[in-house]
Amino acid sequence: MFKLAFFVPDSHVEAVKSAVFAAGGGRIGAYDNCAWQVLGHGQFRPCDGSQPFLGQADTLEKVEEWKVELVVADSLIEPVVQALRLAHPYETPAFEVWRLHDL
Repeated sequence: MFKLAFFVPDSHVEAVKSAVFAAGGGRIGAYDNCAWQVLGHGQFRPCDGSQPFLGQADTLEKVEEWKVELVVADSLIEPVVQALRLAHPYETPAFEVWRLHDL
């Protein structure tokens, strides 16, 4: 099992969650669409050659973003991450993947 966390603007949080759920993320036992999320503040500066969804090259951008966390079965991590990338509005979405151990 893996834990996936990603950061997404409010305008796309539901669409990205729907995409990762449809690919099989967020299943725990007899439950699906399981996730935890919190609103926070992110920042980035698009470099020359980037095509940012928000902001302009060489200008620091500060935005409210959701951090969404969910679990993903081993066999589904690659298609779930692919679904995240396809649904996410950012050119390079920020996400984290951790392997979980059963105890």
